[in-house]
Amino acid sequence: MRVLHTSLECYPLAKVGGLGDVVGSLPKYLTALDCTTDVIIPFYNNDKINQLSCEDVYSGTLNLGSDNYDFTIKKTISKAFGFQVYLVHQEELLYRSDVYSYDDDTERFVAFQLAVLDWLLVADVQPDIIHCHDHHTGLIPFLVSQVNKYQSLRDIPTILTIHNAQYQGQFGYDKLEYIPQFDLHNIGLLDWDHCINPLAAGIKSAWRVTTVSPAYMKELQHQANGLEGLLSHENPKCVGILNGIDHDTWDPKTDPMVIKNYEAKNIVSGRKANKEWLCQEFNLDINKPLFAFIGRLVYEKGADLLPEIVSEALQHLDANILLLGSGDPVVESRLQELKERFPNSYNAYIGYDEKLSHIIYAGADFLLMPSRVEPCGLNQLYALRYGLIPIVRRIGGLKDTVIDISDHGFGICHDQVNVQDVYNSIKRGVELYNNQKQYREIQKEIVKIDHSWNNSAKQYIELYKSLKQLK
Repeated sequence: MRVLHTSLECYPLAKVGGLGDVVGSLPKYLTALDCTTDVIIPFYNNDKINQLSCEDVYSGTLNLGSDNYDFTIKKTISKAFGFQVYLVHQEELLYRSDVYSYDDDTERFVAFQLAVLDWLLVADVQPDIIHCHDHHTGLIPFLVSQVNKYQSLRDIPTILTIHNAQYQGQFGYDKLEYIPQFDLHNIGLLDWDHCINPLAAGIKSAWRVTTVSPAYMKELQHQANGLEGLLSHENPKCVGILNGIDHDTWDPKTDPMVIKNYEAKNIVSGRKANKEWLCQEFNLDINKPLFAFIGRLVYEKGADLLPEIVSEALQHLDANILLLGSGDPVVESRLQELKERFPNSYNAYIGYDEKLSHIIYAGADFLLMPSRVEPCGLNQLYALRYGLIPIVRRIGGLKDTVIDISDHGFGICHDQVNVQDVYNSIKRGVELYNNQKQYREIQKEIVKIDHSWNNSAKQYIELYKSLKQLK
């Protein structure tokens, strides 16, 4: 069986968030289970992609209304990724330094999807399944099932995985000309709230819809940025499959980015060395418990509350807090200002640094995730893998993966996104840290939890097989 994953991100070639991690690791685990897996992404103008050795496998011209764009499908020669990678090279629209946030993102995303399908029309070997990720490739299920040009691909089952339903890629009907000819009686498949909605179109048109955790699938029927009714209606073809992590990349025993490697038997000394580096680098007190936040400084992550949380916690608790992330400029500024107020117990790195994130996982004592929305969450899984105790809100995948210590679990959980709830959880963390016997026991246990892609990949293969039988 051959599966083609279509995505705008794939670690390590292009990553903005969890989507890149998923598409960079799930295919590797599928391939290990004898499922031939290919990934296709845009050819971006970044160092990792520009340094690839590739061969051209197809050249064509795509049409966006009256505009024509030449493109090339490139195939990587290296097999180092654990799966085959293809890239769509299109000079004007796709060869950009960033993945998102351009004024012409609609044109970019549509062009990518059209290029993929134009190539598949003439490819020597067609996939048995086309697996689409988020709204950026959400039009593919519609295009395959409805557009005259792609009629020969109609019997290929399509799956849409929703990583985050908050982003849907809507655009106006003035750009309907981007969609190749189809029966206009079926235009309702594109429509949601009087505009073209790629995510809604994918939900309606895909053979199956998955989300990245079972709890998130249930939540989407009540909170999906306007798609609640659609997802409730389409529920029979929806399933939640929990994300995993790549245990080869995220392994404290072999991770080349951390200060000192370790495993369960030497976790205390290994994590101590990483914490000492962090405390020295960021002028923090090594004797205090270190609470960390890693992620985008955006509303969905509860980041708007971080300045108040930091202030409240450090006024009343004997602790350190270290933040790594970027996002809302107002939040960034407020977090920077707190450095002068709490020297020796607080610091923030505004931006993103992959190496630093690994060291934080390996050296901090608690990870803060006060999320308003968290479809799956990978940070808590990385944290558990490294012996870092997560403090999370019970939402989405966090609810599926973190059990509170009061329920014989290994994390600290709270129900609301407010300063008081998070403060109370940090206070519980300080109390746990002061009970070093219990704290060390939890650390040694959580590093043994298997959150690799092994189980999830098996579930996806069963899903693929069930769809192949329907052809």
